[in-house]
Amino acid sequence: MALLSDPRLGHIRNFCIVAHIDHGKSTLADRLLELTHTLTPQQMKAQVLDDMELEREKGITIKSHAIAMEYRARDGRTYHLNLIDTPGHVDFTYEVSRSLAACEGAVLVVDASQGIEAQTLSNFLLAREQNLTVIGAINKVDLPASRPEDVAFEIEHVTGIPAESVLRISAKTGAGVEDLLEQIIAEIPAPRGNPDAPLRALIFDSKFDQYRGVVALVRVVDGEVRPGDAIRFLSNDKRYEVTEVGRLRLRLEPLPRLAAGEVGYVVAGVKTVADARVGDTVGAAASENLRALPGFRDVKPMVFSGLYPLESEQYENLKEALGRLVLNDAALIYEPETSVALGFGFRCGFLGLLHMEIVQERLRREHQLDLIATTPSVEFHVLLENGQLLTVDNPSQMPPANDVVAIEEPYVLAHVLTPAEYLGNIMKLCQERRGIHVGLEYLEEKRARVGYRLPLGEIVLDFYDRLKSVSRGYASLDYEFDGYREGDMVKIDILLNAEPVDALSAIVHRDKAYEWGRDLCARLKELIPRQMFQVAIQAAIGSKVIARETLGAVRKNVTAKCYGGDITRKRKLLEKQKEGKRRMKQIGTVEVPQEAFLAVLKVER
Repeated sequence: MALLSDPRLGHIRNFCIVAHIDHGKSTLADRLLELTHTLTPQQMKAQVLDDMELEREKGITIKSHAIAMEYRARDGRTYHLNLIDTPGHVDFTYEVSRSLAACEGAVLVVDASQGIEAQTLSNFLLAREQNLTVIGAINKVDLPASRPEDVAFEIEHVTGIPAESVLRISAKTGAGVEDLLEQIIAEIPAPRGNPDAPLRALIFDSKFDQYRGVVALVRVVDGEVRPGDAIRFLSNDKRYEVTEVGRLRLRLEPLPRLAAGEVGYVVAGVKTVADARVGDTVGAAASENLRALPGFRDVKPMVFSGLYPLESEQYENLKEALGRLVLNDAALIYEPETSVALGFGFRCGFLGLLHMEIVQERLRREHQLDLIATTPSVEFHVLLENGQLLTVDNPSQMPPANDVVAIEEPYVLAHVLTPAEYLGNIMKLCQERRGIHVGLEYLEEKRARVGYRLPLGEIVLDFYDRLKSVSRGYASLDYEFDGYREGDMVKIDILLNAEPVDALSAIVHRDKAYEWGRDLCARLKELIPRQMFQVAIQAAIGSKVIARETLGAVRKNVTAKCYGGDITRKRKLLEKQKEGKRRMKQIGTVEVPQEAFLAVLKVER
C-alpha cells in the first residue's frame, strides 16, 4: 500500500544526482550550493562535496555525500532540499541504490558531447526500480562539441523522458541551473511518511568518528528521533541511546530533532561500523513489531587479493591501517594469510578493481605503507569427490586436481555502449574472453548497446583497459553479478628451480593455460636478476610442466689469471668453478624482485 504524503512534509524535497563518471555531477552540485547560498564564497571550491584528496585527484566520487539546502522558489515559498551525491562507478552500485532509496527523485545528468553511457543507463534503471521521479538534464551545452538536440532524442529513445522536457544546462557557467531547481520543486513529490508513527529511518551511509563512534547518515521515513531516544538496528537487534542528531552541511550541524521526510545524521555511541550497516533500518527500541524498510542486503566482495608489506616489520602497521579503513568502508573485508615467498600479510576482499586500487592508494598515502599486491582473483566454487563444496578465493587453497569433480566460476552480465564503428572490435574482445552474446540494440543510428555474459575472472585484470583501447576511449562498460557456471579451470604453479612460488600461482581456463604460462615465464626471465647459478623458470599444471625458460648463470672469468702454461691448469679451475656452482644451486634461493609479482598483472590474456 503506497503511503500518502503528509501536508506537514510539503516543503521538503529529497533528490540525488546520477550520472556516468565525468559527466559533471560534482560540478552541478557546486552550482546548486552557490545558488541556494548554502556555503559562503570563502567555503566554495571546485567539487566541494568530494572531500577526499583521492576523489579530487581522480575526478571521481568514491563515497556518497549529502548536504541540506534552503531555497526560496519563484512561488514565494522556502523549500528544504536534501541533495545526496552518489558515486558514478560500477563498483559502488549498491551504495548508489541505497542513496536512491533515500530520495523521491533523481536528476539524470548526461554529457552533451558524449551522450548516454553504460553507467548512466544503469543508474536510470536503478532509479526506475525505486519508482523515483527522474528529471533529465543535458550538461556541458557551452562546449563547442556539444550536440544537445541529438542527445535529447537519445534520452527520449532510451528512457522515455520527452526530449522537449529535458533541460539544457551548463554546470560550469551556471546556465539553466535555476530552471533545474524550479523543475525539481515542481516535479519531485514531497516525502511520503507518517510523522506520528514510531521511528523508522533508512541508513544510506555511515562514517566513523574516532571520538563519537559511528555517524549514521539516515533518511527518516516515519516518526522522529531526538537526543536521549532509545533506538535499535533491525538487522541485528543492537540497541543504543541517541546522543546527537542533526543535518548535513559541510560539517555536521546539531538539531533538537530529525522528523519524518528529513535527511540527517544520528550519533548513538556505536563503536563498530558493522553494527550500522548501509541499507539497515533504525527503529524505536520500544516498538517491537516494526517492519524493516526494503532493500537491505550484505555487500559481497567480488575480487580478492593478498596485500603484503614490503618490509616485514610493517606487518603490525598494515594490520592497524586495515582496521581503520574498515571503520569507514564496510565493504572491505580482510583476514591474515602467509606466503612462503612474501611472508605475513592479509587476504582482502574488494567490490571491484577500482575499489581495490583506491584501498591500496589510501594505505600508501594515509598510512605510508609500501605494499606488494598479489594477482587479483575471484571466488570459485569447487566440488570435491567426497561431495564437499569449497569456496576458493586464493590459488594456494585449491585442492589437488585428483580430488576435484567440478569447478564453478562467477559470471557477470555486461552491457557495453559504443559507437557502431567499434562494434566488431568489442564483440571480438568479448568472444576472446569466453563471452556469451545475449543481445544487441541500436540506441540511435551510430550508437549501439551490446550485452555479453562474461566470466568475472576474465574481466577483472585488464578488460576495461582493452575495451577503451579497441574503442579509442568511446565505449563504456556496466556489469552486474549473474551467478556461477561450471568451467574447465586449472591451477598453474610457477616453479623456480623446482620450488613453487605460491604468490605467482593463478587459476585460469585450460584453453588459456599454455599461453598464460609461456608469457609469464618469459616475463619472469626478463625481470629476475641473473644469479651465480642457472635458474629454471617453469609453469606447471599439477606435475606436468607446460612452459619453461632458463635464466643463464652469471659467468666469472676464473681463468683470467692463467698466463701461459698447460691447458690442464685452466681445466682444473673451470671444473672447480662448476662444482662450486652445483653446490650453490643446492643451497641457493632465487632472489625475486617486487616487479616479478607485478608481472602477473601484465600478462596478455
